[in-house]
Amino acid sequence: EMLEKFRKIHVLKSYVDSKEIELKKYNDDNKIDNSVLVNGRRQTNLGVFRAYLNGYLHNHPKISDELTFLVRQLQPSDKGIPIEIYVFSKIQAWAQYEDIQSDIFDHVLAVIPEFGLRVFQTPTGDDLQKVLVRQAD
Repeated sequence: EMLEKFRKIHVLKSYVDSKEIELKKYNDDNKIDNSVLVNGRRQTNLGVFRAYLNGYLHNHPKISDELTFLVRQLQPSDKGIPIEIYVFSKIQAWAQYEDIQSDIFDHVLAVIPEFGLRVFQTPTGDDLQKVLVRQAD
């Protein structure tokens, strides 16, 4: 199951466990029939991914915990559901800052599939050309 997989991720175990307790209490208190999938509150891969990003960044040695720290979901659009990471590095030197930012996004892009999510990028002319060539074959 999805949650069992996420419990194995070090920075997520306590989050998944405490969130499950919170949601179970809510569903029990409101006498929710969980046999119907749309009833009640449940954890989602997107919500757990946001929690992962929070944990990962809070544990990152070059990210400041003393300044604004925010991982949030922005308004969905036809391009998907954007996730905003708004944090400050402990290092202000421009080149080092860029390295930190690049390393974080390399990591984020590498782990996204573990959460059953994908990155969306608007197709380019080259992408459309490849589709047309495939259809012609």
